[in-house]
Amino acid sequence: MTSPVRYDVTGEIAVITIANPPVNALGHAVRQGLWDAIDRFDADAQARIAIILGEGALFLGGADISEFGKPPKEPHLPDVCTHIERASKPVIAAVHGPALGGGCEVALGAHYRLAIKGARFGFPEVQLGLIPGAGGSQRMPRLTGVGPALDMMPAGGSVTADQALDIGLIDHLAEGDVHEQAMIYAKGLLADGVDVRRVGDLPCPAYDADAFDAARTLWTRKARGEVAPLTAIDAVEAATRLPFDEGIKEERRLFLSLMETPQRAGMIHAFFNDRKVSKLPELKGVAPREIASVGVIGGGTMGAGIATACLLAGLPVTLVERDEASAEKARATITGNLDAAVKRGKLKDAESTLTKLTTVTDYAALSDVDLAIEAVFEDMSVKHDVFTKLDAVMKPGAVLATNTSYLDVTEIAAATSRPADVIGLHFFSPAHVMKLLEIVVPDTTAPEVTATAFALAKRLKKTAVKAGVCDGFIGNRILATYRGAADRMILAGASPWEIDAAIKAFGLPMGPFEMGDLAGLDIGYMTRQRKAPDRDPRDIVPTWADAMYHNGWLGQKTGQGYYTYEGRKGTPNDAVKPLIDEARGDRPQLDFTPEMIQRRYMAAMVNEAAKVVGEGIAARPLDVDVTLLYGYGFPRWRGGPMHWADSVGLDALLNDIKDWAKDDPYFWQPAPLLEQLVAEGRTFSDLNEASA
Repeated sequence: MTSPVRYDVTGEIAVITIANPPVNALGHAVRQGLWDAIDRFDADAQARIAIILGEGALFLGGADISEFGKPPKEPHLPDVCTHIERASKPVIAAVHGPALGGGCEVALGAHYRLAIKGARFGFPEVQLGLIPGAGGSQRMPRLTGVGPALDMMPAGGSVTADQALDIGLIDHLAEGDVHEQAMIYAKGLLADGVDVRRVGDLPCPAYDADAFDAARTLWTRKARGEVAPLTAIDAVEAATRLPFDEGIKEERRLFLSLMETPQRAGMIHAFFNDRKVSKLPELKGVAPREIASVGVIGGGTMGAGIATACLLAGLPVTLVERDEASAEKARATITGNLDAAVKRGKLKDAESTLTKLTTVTDYAALSDVDLAIEAVFEDMSVKHDVFTKLDAVMKPGAVLATNTSYLDVTEIAAATSRPADVIGLHFFSPAHVMKLLEIVVPDTTAPEVTATAFALAKRLKKTAVKAGVCDGFIGNRILATYRGAADRMILAGASPWEIDAAIKAFGLPMGPFEMGDLAGLDIGYMTRQRKAPDRDPRDIVPTWADAMYHNGWLGQKTGQGYYTYEGRKGTPNDAVKPLIDEARGDRPQLDFTPEMIQRRYMAAMVNEAAKVVGEGIAARPLDVDVTLLYGYGFPRWRGGPMHWADSVGLDALLNDIKDWAKDDPYFWQPAPLLEQLVAEGRTFSDLNEASA
């Protein structure tokens, strides 16, 4: 088999080229090829200096994902990096494009580092529940000091080539062809008579107690139970205290300890789900329609966010509002969104991007757009009016989409003469920031329209999940159920603030009552009113929440809800307690521990999710996991609710649900799918594998 690593010599310069498309991943053949190339270079009397570079669009990718879960094969990457470093003659890493994870560690193993403008260096390992494991945590601080390493490694972050030069991570910055510039640089180093310069031979970086204290304080707060960021800090600290070889051993010990954690398994699960979620068998070979322009109806927070997302993707947008004042307000909101994108480094020029935005008050302006996305008030009669107008003006073959969060997309499509062209595109707020896009597909929707929606999601850099039609689709349907579990725990003795604290301790960024205050308690009230005609008499109604609405306590926007607010900082609102006490009446009260709260909350989430999968609203358990991870703040290190359920045991979870059903048989009805899996000794993961 031909090696993916080539060795060539031009004059006195050896060029070691990695050619392992598409991303030059550091699989076994590449690692062995690098090892052999360094041996050949050491023995080559003609070559006085070597260049390592990547063929194609980048230097070196990280680990080869095809090797995940398989026994590692020698040579291991840490040994390869050390082998490069111990070469007897100078080695240059010539980097173009991304050098992330293992790619960055290979570059640090070299004696000199050149980067082409546009290159990036970083360590994303914490996103897989790990830390750099091939010397990165020991070499980088020796070059840059601990500050830049503490900024990068716990965050899984990266720096540009210019920033890498500023912090001392690289030695030379160039523009142009990587091979040409590397040859020029190598000739210059030869002319200067340089020798090897091993990073591992540099002295330990200075220990900075304040920097480490600040990093641990920051990541204890931000990580919300995730261990890898704090372990990355420990690894960097080892570089300040231990000789290099001992530091490498300590980094490896920390790395291997993380390999055995459930968190690493959860994050690997999430990593692969990101790649599987948009691969739908029914769309294989189905060509999407072309989308060259977009219309948005409604310029409120959601509509403006959707318009911003489209503009950031380079799509011209025509936004329809009811009057000129509303249209100008929408334009101002979008302008602010684009200015913020410039500050975040997501956009170079807001002004030129705004030239692609047209705001109008007449639906006729949408006659030539390829896709229209409705983002108006959540009322079926309003939706029908909008879609009747769209049907009248839009060209044949255009896609008509609704951003509804709950309503029946099939019924919305029925307002048109072309239901095959209608689909749900449920964005999450803020739409230009949140990654999730639920693609809601009625039975009447044409396959090429579904394919178009997924193609749009990819262009918008969204993670798309296919959902069937029901009240709330995947995410909001499950949300309504675990929110209902929280209300039941209030009636049974837990306080809103105890529940919020327990759920944040589990790893979510906010508890359900904090989230209610943020969204506005009027939204929950209106949802209850909408559902009231069809409510089962056995269901409970959070009467205290209705009383809060009637008192004008709507959350952050009124300064008072479950919390009272000074700015965005909230403290528990004691005035809620009498309302809750009245709702409890003479019900028996339990003394809830955080673990009890978490168990019921999660059991409700998983049970409803199992119903969603069993009914075909979600095609696979992984679709639920992706939805909750990207749309609802579920901690990534837990993999998603279905992965969590597998990890704690479906049989024990089902037993708890059946036990709680003795007191509340309506709410705690076990999902048939959950019962089936337990009876068959199978898991949600088995269902994912079966659908692959």
